[in-house]
Amino acid sequence: MTNDTMVTVQGWMGNEPQLREVAGTSVANFRLGCTPRRFHRGRQEWVDGPTQWYGVSAWRALGEHCKRSLHVGDPVIVHGRLNQRSYVRDGVEVTVLEIEALVVGPDLTKGVCSFSKTVGTTRRDDRPQEPAATEERPAADPWSVPGASAATPEVAGAA
Repeated sequence: MTNDTMVTVQGWMGNEPQLREVAGTSVANFRLGCTPRRFHRGRQEWVDGPTQWYGVSAWRALGEHCKRSLHVGDPVIVHGRLNQRSYVRDGVEVTVLEIEALVVGPDLTKGVCSFSKTVGTTRRDDRPQEPAATEERPAADPWSVPGASAATPEVAGAA
């Protein structure tokens, strides 16, 4: 086990994901803006705090899916490893927080979406299994309740 800092961040896409190749591996990079909202009791209203910006990198198939699925302004949730990086720009040291995404998805508190599974991404343990060989039995009626008429299925608790 490593001592990685894992975070889950809810925010908005700040730019279109940029897909590129690094040493033969695809990676998508995008910015995620997170603006905290707090209720100000004195003014009896919600106020926005300063927006926090995170750089996000999504590798391999996740990055390709981000490129195909996400657009500027989309509400998303990102879960991954938080990394801090510093550099000097114009004589000033700048520190940035970046997330190496493990999971990226739409924030369904803000809207709806549909999901399309890509071919070849099914894990072995997710595949439907063949039923075990058993002696042939008549199919059970899923609506049948002991003592109930087949023409009028009864639901437990219904009056």
